[in-house]
Amino acid sequence: MSSTLMSRLGTATRAAAPQRVGRVSAVVGLVVEVVGVDAAVGDLLLLASTTGLDGVPAEVVGLTADRVRCMPLGEVEGLRAGDPVFASGDGLRIRVGPDLLGRVLDGIGQPADGGPALSGELVGVHHRAPQALLRQRVDAPVTLGVRALDTLVPAGRGQRLGIFAGSGVGKSSLLSMIARGTSASVSVLALVGERGREVREFVEGDLGEAGLARSVVVVATSDAPAVTRLRAAFVATRIAEWFRDGGLDVLLMMDSLTRVAMAQREIGLSNGEPPATRGYPPSTFALLPKLLERAGPAEHGTITGIYTVLVDGDDHNEPIADAARSILDGHVTLSRRLATAGHFPTIDVLESVSRVAGAVTTSEQRAAATVLRRVLAAHRDARELIEVGAYAPGADPDVDAALVHWDAVNGFLRQPIEETVPSQTSWSHLNALVGALVDAGARS
Repeated sequence: MSSTLMSRLGTATRAAAPQRVGRVSAVVGLVVEVVGVDAAVGDLLLLASTTGLDGVPAEVVGLTADRVRCMPLGEVEGLRAGDPVFASGDGLRIRVGPDLLGRVLDGIGQPADGGPALSGELVGVHHRAPQALLRQRVDAPVTLGVRALDTLVPAGRGQRLGIFAGSGVGKSSLLSMIARGTSASVSVLALVGERGREVREFVEGDLGEAGLARSVVVVATSDAPAVTRLRAAFVATRIAEWFRDGGLDVLLMMDSLTRVAMAQREIGLSNGEPPATRGYPPSTFALLPKLLERAGPAEHGTITGIYTVLVDGDDHNEPIADAARSILDGHVTLSRRLATAGHFPTIDVLESVSRVAGAVTTSEQRAAATVLRRVLAAHRDARELIEVGAYAPGADPDVDAALVHWDAVNGFLRQPIEETVPSQTSWSHLNALVGALVDAGARS
């Protein structure tokens, strides 16, 4: 018997089986406990109500011998003990297809822009990461449209890059520049835990009509239930995977990975997990690699992943930042000192690293980038001497070159938020700047 026929037979058998109706037994914090229903972890239940609550879906997050623990994906005011609960027999499924381009979806993949219903293929949000030995190698650059990134922290097609910063330092603004300047075929953006006020500003102002036309935006604002915020990350990743499996080069941007981890912390603690490092339960650190490994290159097509990480108290060694940095293929560090000085984008290039730079740049490009990094490092180390007037010209050719051309160096690293620059133009600008720096150092 063919697998297709077996699948249809299984579906028909489940549909013909009598449906068991469970009951709400308790609501404790964020968790609804249900008895009398057959469900597995990850399945969706439908919480009905005799007082007017109209079918709120809830995801199963835990089981005991006699009851199911679930977390609602919507509001449950009016829910009472004894209200009926129906099992769907399946987990969250979403529509995927080319008609997603230009659309804004909520955290569970439903239209949030008032547009028509989706009509694509129905798929589950869980998907296996590509097998390690079947992945393509990351050996081609992807343009991000930001001079400092394309030259000093170059990204490769299929790389996973983290943007690490405290609050209010410019992560979302940098993402908007990348969304408009990227050379990727399709962009998928996940805004997880964002302020509701910023969503429309990002879609209409930062992304713009042209950017939205080749993008899919998934939004779960900060007031959404924890399960919805968590699922938004998986919905966006599954959409990106569908485009990648069609052979396309996809850019997946997620703002922010930290809020995904916080949503999992709420779920884990509500489900009875013990708190570990800074209150994060073990499931949080198990979740991160499962989510991040799904991005990257596959046998056909790639997902270039860019994830913002909101570092707690500007501590770049806090648990989520440390765990993410160990999984990702590079990190971009944003500096609050640069932000307060009006230097944008606030990229601290000396603290930023791309682990695939050697594979996606030529030896000439790497040499030019190294010269600028060396000059920046020399100026940083001599900064205190320069500020108090104790530096003696001629003591260090790199410092001398930095002092002569410091305005030009800053001009290269700065870029207006509305401006995107082709990669070739950025490299030409860098080569001209490096030539001037080398000449200045030789004359010192």
